[in-house]
Amino acid sequence: MDSSSLVATASPIINTLGALFYFDPATVATAKANGIDGFRLYVLGRGAVLGDAPSLVVASAFGWWNPVSIDKMWTGAKALMSPQDGAALYFTCAYDLGRSKLSAVEGLAEWNALAEKIVANIDFAGLPLSAGYAAVSRPDDAPAATMHLLALLREHRGDVHLGAVVAQGLSPKLAHAIKRPDMVKAFGWGDEVPETTDAHRAQLAAAEANTEQRVVAAFNTLSPEEECDTFLTTLQAIEAALS
Repeated sequence: MDSSSLVATASPIINTLGALFYFDPATVATAKANGIDGFRLYVLGRGAVLGDAPSLVVASAFGWWNPVSIDKMWTGAKALMSPQDGAALYFTCAYDLGRSKLSAVEGLAEWNALAEKIVANIDFAGLPLSAGYAAVSRPDDAPAATMHLLALLREHRGDVHLGAVVAQGLSPKLAHAIKRPDMVKAFGWGDEVPETTDAHRAQLAAAEANTEQRVVAAFNTLSPEEECDTFLTTLQAIEAALS
């Protein structure tokens, strides 16, 4: 297996696993116990890698969300908890999930080392959320570090894809309408799903291709066959354990 095949197979898995802790029942319960609801913790904790930033900055990095919704959630969350405390609680929830599910998975330390090798090969220019995740120190234990790296790699692809979509002249709202019309309202864009055209779909396809190309460039640091195979095999074991 080469890096291109690895990215095609691994990316959907990383996309799912890197977000599992967001609204996990344990995360929501932890948020509630600390005086904040799960959704506001998601916005505050995820955005806190940007610092105590204005909501417009956070909305810019989140990209897919209506900025009005992010402003409401970010401002409301900061009234309950500082971004620093929100980030600490948010990452703790991710780490606790890893510790509860991944301790028996073999090869985690080696997988983490391969993931760190990929991270070291990323050009973070224009990638604010993944750069923020990369700047946060990893926990010492392998299961928790795995959860951090899954979230980081998920943010990397998300950052890259957002930039690729915008570069095509396609709005995030229209991208939602093409790819997941059922999520337009959930991301704060209102009840009406906008009409899309073949030209819009061509823009999104071009953005997808560019995203794949840039993500593969980061994964190219892994050796074909041995390291790529090891990364995917362990990732699938992680997936099974988290499922």
